Amino acid sequence: MEEKPAAAMDTGPAAAGPPPVIRLENVYKTYDLGEIQVQALRGISLEVKLQEFAAVMGPSGSGKSTVMNILGCLDRPTRGRYFLDGVDVSQMSKNELARIRNRKLGFVFQQFNLLARTSALENVELPTIYAGIPPEERAKRAMESLERVGLADRAGHYPSQLSGGQQQRVAIARALVNRPSILLADEPTGNLDSRTSVEIMEILQTLNEEHGLTIVMVTHEADIARFAQRTLEFRDGKLRRDALVRDRSLAREVLLTLPTADEQAAEEAEEQARREKLARADAEA
Repeated sequence: MEEKPAAAMDTGPAAAGPPPVIRLENVYKTYDLGEIQVQALRGISLEVKLQEFAAVMGPSGSGKSTVMNILGCLDRPTRGRYFLDGVDVSQMSKNELARIRNRKLGFVFQQFNLLARTSALENVELPTIYAGIPPEERAKRAMESLERVGLADRAGHYPSQLSGGQQQRVAIARALVNRPSILLADEPTGNLDSRTSVEIMEILQTLNEEHGLTIVMVTHEADIARFAQRTLEFRDGKLRRDALVRDRSLAREVLLTLPTADEQAAEEAEEQARREKLARADAEA
């Protein structure tokens, strides 16, 4: 890993490379819990460049979720400034932040948050309704998004008819439907098995590399963070480590080393049969 201390990071406009689409300047966040004040963030400064794929890591209570809420315009800093595409959004009103979210940001969560009685296509369409997009354009955009995640043939299926990986693909398609410039993913593989997790990483890498989407992803899994280009590690409300990923994992290559879905199902069936056999033997003993 190549790394530099967080305090030494250059967050000014003269930094080399593509322009930053995200810039936090000395951001603090304090929560009032009755008579207690909790310092969730303690002077965070960082940049995320255009078309970068960054992974945010840290233990529970480290501040990583608070950072993501601020980056997603779901919360505002107590102190400090947040520049999104060069615009200071840190003190915008709730309505202004909502408009920013609809135009610039897409969200993917650990829980898929799909409506159970709504088809995949209709789930993907939902953000376009809030964005005021005309009905004829909604279905077109939703289908295009499903095609980008390889699920156009499941457009009419309901969540209960889809696997966990397919549901997360629908959630990613929903995040893409308003054509955001930034995708924020909060533990997107947290509920998925190993192969499906890598398949989701393949989608994110493709969106980043081939479609130029800037991605910031929270994960507690070191092997998942290795699919990103850079890791930002938080602890005690501070950015403790900012490192480029060396020998980055490429999802397409990793998938070639993993059992296929059919092979995995066969292994699970064999394991289940073995457990049932042992249970019968114990019962007969």
